[in-house]
Amino acid sequence: MTNEEFRNFGHNMVDWMADYFQQIESLPVKAQVEPGEIYQQLPELPPEEAESFSQIFRDFQTKILKGITHWQHPNFFAYFPANNSYPSILGEMLTATLGAQCMIWETSPAAAELEQKVMEWMKQMMGLPAEFTGVIQDTASTATLCALLTARESATDFQSNKSGLDSKTKFTVYCSTQTHSSIDKAIKIAGIGSDQLRKIPVDRDFAMRPDALEKEIQTDIALGFHPLCVVASIGTTSSTAIDPVKKIGEICQKHRLWLHVDGAYAGTAMLLPEKRWIIEGLELADSYVFNPHKWMFTNFDCSAYYVKDESKLIRTFEILPEYLKTQVDKQVNNYRDWGIQLGRRFRALKLWFVIRSFGVKGLQKKIRHHIELSHYFLEAIQKHPEVELLAPTPLNLVCFRLKPSQLSSEEALTRLNATLMQKMNASGKVYLTHTKLNGIYTLRVAIGQTHVQKENVDQLLNLLWKTYEEIKSSLKLG
Repeated sequence: MTNEEFRNFGHNMVDWMADYFQQIESLPVKAQVEPGEIYQQLPELPPEEAESFSQIFRDFQTKILKGITHWQHPNFFAYFPANNSYPSILGEMLTATLGAQCMIWETSPAAAELEQKVMEWMKQMMGLPAEFTGVIQDTASTATLCALLTARESATDFQSNKSGLDSKTKFTVYCSTQTHSSIDKAIKIAGIGSDQLRKIPVDRDFAMRPDALEKEIQTDIALGFHPLCVVASIGTTSSTAIDPVKKIGEICQKHRLWLHVDGAYAGTAMLLPEKRWIIEGLELADSYVFNPHKWMFTNFDCSAYYVKDESKLIRTFEILPEYLKTQVDKQVNNYRDWGIQLGRRFRALKLWFVIRSFGVKGLQKKIRHHIELSHYFLEAIQKHPEVELLAPTPLNLVCFRLKPSQLSSEEALTRLNATLMQKMNASGKVYLTHTKLNGIYTLRVAIGQTHVQKENVDQLLNLLWKTYEEIKSSLKLG
């Protein structure tokens, strides 16, 4: 491909991208394909000779696009969003164009210093503790692993990196029964072992119970274990439950445990001063993570990780081979020492574009709008006599099920709600997902897509009631 061809195809693709966003609501939200369907349409062998970019792009449009679930569709209400925005996409295009490898300051000085600055900006924007220092990781799963590894090294005086974990050192880690599965994975990778992960009971709002945490820590100490770390959640995946960070932090300080706070999704709500009650006690935490790539309109991947003592983080991960030494190492941040990866993308650029393009007030307006829409949806379903709410709605996730009086068994109610969700998703008009709360099959509606409006919520409501009545009629429940 020549430079002129690149220019022409680039213009054409940007036109296609703009058309995509303009026409996205005409596409099915969830991919309407069967397992293996895309795979079978692709050639068995790679091409021996070069193919034209025009043909490659046509195949993208005809073969690949139909197998895409459209996360940027305003009727996407599933999981938590992985939002982008126009300025973020443009920033991502420049990142790809520059192709910078941002492992140390010298390989990309602007990348390192822009990352430092935007992390300071976000700390101010969200009212985070002044003593926190930030770095961009790829995902919250990686950040949680970094926290656990740093906790491990701090507790062993940084000897476990050198000699491994002593079999006599029986570390224990604590989280609630609602905490994200990334902690289950991290404890395995960190060599602590899944048997040493304690799942603490939750209250009726699905938040960790500090009294149960305290009791579990004391029991472990009496049994000869070494309590290491607590992972508290600000906005659990199933229900956006808010763990009481301050009480948990006080327990951690009492027993000298590392406190990591996971605000992967809900952390963006800290843009709103009226929501900062959620992080009360965060100054007691040793580390904290939230994802701008979820609810802050920044392309995946971009995870903001903050630590109280960056020297412990750096000491955990720092390796200095001769070929990476430079004359300015003592004057700058070499972010390859701030996490697992050596190679690093220029993630700060798209985040900078987003913050500047929206402004703090623009970001706040968007987040408030999403929360208002979620409460509009909540109020609408509450009026239906057969809707059962299954969790509080502190932010913009609504958890509920349909519960007709004619069905009494949990098995029958699960089948009804699973069928309801499957039929709605199969329509291509919306996409939502489920979880289980207290063993109950629960429908989740997360209203936070970048371009979602009231009319999209109305479409969801109309489809919900229509599909439910159809199912009731087929079951002769009407």
